[in-house]
Amino acid sequence: MVGGYRAVRETERQLADARALLEEDDAEMRELAEVEVKELDERLASQTEALRELLLPKDPLDEKNTMLEIRAGTGGDEAGLFAGDLMRMYGKYAEGRKWTTEIMSATPTDLGGFKEVIVLIKGDGVYSRLKYEGGVHRVQRVPETEAQGRIHTSAVTVAVLPEADAVDLDIDEKELKIDVFRSSGPGGQSVNTTDSAVRITHLPTNTVVTCQDEKSHHKNKAKALKVLRARLLDRMVQERDAEQAAERRTMVGSGDRSERIRTYNFPQSRLSDHRIKLTLHNLDQVMLGDLQSIIDALVAADRAARLAETS
Repeated sequence: MVGGYRAVRETERQLADARALLEEDDAEMRELAEVEVKELDERLASQTEALRELLLPKDPLDEKNTMLEIRAGTGGDEAGLFAGDLMRMYGKYAEGRKWTTEIMSATPTDLGGFKEVIVLIKGDGVYSRLKYEGGVHRVQRVPETEAQGRIHTSAVTVAVLPEADAVDLDIDEKELKIDVFRSSGPGGQSVNTTDSAVRITHLPTNTVVTCQDEKSHHKNKAKALKVLRARLLDRMVQERDAEQAAERRTMVGSGDRSERIRTYNFPQSRLSDHRIKLTLHNLDQVMLGDLQSIIDALVAADRAARLAETS
């Protein structure tokens, strides 16, 4: 920031000197000065913009690991299948950025999709890149089970939660109700024969988390607590943003699960992000994890909105 400020002041000094040369009697000198003034004006504008970006406050959560909660919405089995598609899409994006993923909880459907799946993604700057993904993702395509070839519209909700630890959030054990029960899979089939599944209820907020993926009661409890902390931290963040009406992150989506943010149209291979009016025609690549251009555009829109506020 100091370097940026010094660069701006130095360019301003050079610009003042160049403008002084415009008053010279020598026509050739004036011509050279005009060229220099134009170049310095452009440089000053660029340096000033860069300095303003440096002055923008950083989101303290940007470096956090992130929980993605992906839930099937309207659309029945097709919504469940698309929830699985989104989970794999984010997984491939994470792999490309050398992030790691871990499924914290999953409720599969009989057709291979998910009613709900929670994924923990760890790595550098995960939340800074994924925080714009929260909301309703709508899909338009012909389901594999559709004999008539008709296009169906389904929806999946995505919640993006920064991972919380004890430093961020101290939970009083007295505020927790912990139930242990036997795990079960799709159709009621027993996954294991011990009471290892865990349901934790945070009594003050009535937030409920269930985890049954592990065979160990202790591992399920640890995972459930991780998810609970993330949800409670997200609740605090949402309350903070609601109080700060000028929070510019809302320019590219508040993360509200009821907000439709994106449509995936498979017949036309088209992706539309409704918040920034972005349309792409490479849906196959997007579903393989090529989210770079979309997220870059969302980051740029967020930055531009916050810069406009400081003008």
